[in-house]
Amino acid sequence: MNAYLLLSIAVVAEVCGSSMLKLTEGFKKIWPTMGVIAGYSIAFYTLSLSLQTLPLGLAYAIWSGVGTALTALAGIIFYKEEINLKKSMGILLIIGGVALLNSGL
Repeated sequence: MNAYLLLSIAVVAEVCGSSMLKLTEGFKKIWPTMGVIAGYSIAFYTLSLSLQTLPLGLAYAIWSGVGTALTALAGIIFYKEEINLKKSMGILLIIGGVALLNSGL
């Protein structure tokens, strides 16, 4: 399977797992907790598979950067968290940093 596809699956799984953390209420609710465990398990497994081909620094930068940006967007969309200029600029800087790392290959 394509390494970038595996990395994309890892990002989506990590965002799903991270987004469910809020629903666990401190790991007191079982189903959201199971979702967190499943999301992170899939994320780490597919990330590890992508690392068979991709350089560690690049893969981790994409995984953490894109995951952070998407998790922030998930908070805005699903949890009605506020969006402001600073948060928007931070997301854009993360995406820009990942793009810059990709261009250095």
